[in-house]
Amino acid sequence: MSTVDEYAPAFAPFLGFAGCAAAMVFSCAGAAIGTAKSGIGIAGIGTFTPELIMKSLIPVVMSGILSVYGLVVAVLIAGGLSPTEKYTLFNGFMHLACGLAVGLACLSSGYAIGMVGDEGIRQFMHQPRLFVGIVLILIFAEVLGLYGMIIALILNTKGSS
Repeated sequence: MSTVDEYAPAFAPFLGFAGCAAAMVFSCAGAAIGTAKSGIGIAGIGTFTPELIMKSLIPVVMSGILSVYGLVVAVLIAGGLSPTEKYTLFNGFMHLACGLAVGLACLSSGYAIGMVGDEGIRQFMHQPRLFVGIVLILIFAEVLGLYGMIIALILNTKGSS
C-alpha cells in the first residue's frame, strides 16, 4: 500500500519541466525574432553602405543575449528537479512561473529589439547622428528580458528556501 502525498502528486515534476522548456523556447524565439528582423535591416543597408555593417550588428548581439537569460533560468530549474527528492506542487508551479516569466519577457524583448533594430539601422544609414539614440532604445528593449530573468531568479530563490 503506497502513501499518496497531496502536496507532491506524480504530475508535479511535469510543471517543472514545462517551466524549463518555456524558458528556453520562448527566450530563443525572442532571440530569433530579434536577430531575423535586425538581419533584414542589415542586409538592406549592406548593399548601399557596407562600411556600416559592423556598427549595425549591435541589435543582433543584443538579441543573442536574450537566449542566455533563458538558458540560465532553465539550468536553475533543471537543477531543482530530482527523481530522488520529493517535488511538491508548489515547486512545480513556481518553476513554471519562472520559465514563463523569463521566456515571455525575452520574447517581447526580442520583438522590440527586432523592430527597433530593423528600422533604426535603415534610418542610421541616412542620418549617422541617430546612432546613440538607437542604441539607447535598444538597451531599454533589452532590459525587459533582464527584468524577466530577475523575477525568475527571485521566484526560484523563494522555492528553494
